[in-house]
Amino acid sequence: MTSGSGQQRRTTGIVLAAGAGTRLGRGPKALLPFRGRPLVEAVAGSLLDGGCREVVVVLGAGAAEVAAAADLGRCRVAANKDWQSGMGSSFLLGEKEADPADHLLVALADQPGLTPETVARLLAAHRPGRITAAAYRRRDLPDGSPGSQLQRGHPLLIDASLRPAVAATVTGDAGARGFLRDHPALVDEVDCSDLSTGEDVDTPDQLGLLQ
Repeated sequence: MTSGSGQQRRTTGIVLAAGAGTRLGRGPKALLPFRGRPLVEAVAGSLLDGGCREVVVVLGAGAAEVAAAADLGRCRVAANKDWQSGMGSSFLLGEKEADPADHLLVALADQPGLTPETVARLLAAHRPGRITAAAYRRRDLPDGSPGSQLQRGHPLLIDASLRPAVAATVTGDAGARGFLRDHPALVDEVDCSDLSTGEDVDTPDQLGLLQ
């Protein structure tokens, strides 16, 4: 199916939420408070509300604590025992848990600007046999406003037909980066700058994104 509704019925969202948040120094970033609830709960909710038929949340560091604190009842939760090996193992676990017939929409648990509108836009724009990536304009002008250069970010929508090929390239902390680098002609970037900056909360300076 190529219609937006068809894509929505056949897409599983994967939230990569296994990291320990070492650089931030506040414990697992999945538990960062965002508008009255843990950040991972908000991100997973955006995937479901945006049109994913199912969401797999991959936990790792502090998995029991995150599962107890966040309301993930609408999601399937998977615990990655090898989370310290890097994001790649979490991606592969999420891919394994998803229905083999589904496209995958991969999101990061530390992206507070992710909205249902972003998810819906990617689902609607997706073309069969391709990868659809959210892209954002860098805020590189002197006044802090967006410049003209688009930078690829998350979420990332991987066509079901490409899942085996992408998974075969995943190692360490790279996720799908290697496949994207080697197959740029398969990637469609969708400008989502009007919806958010696309930034992740990686450092103390970025905690303001949680406001």
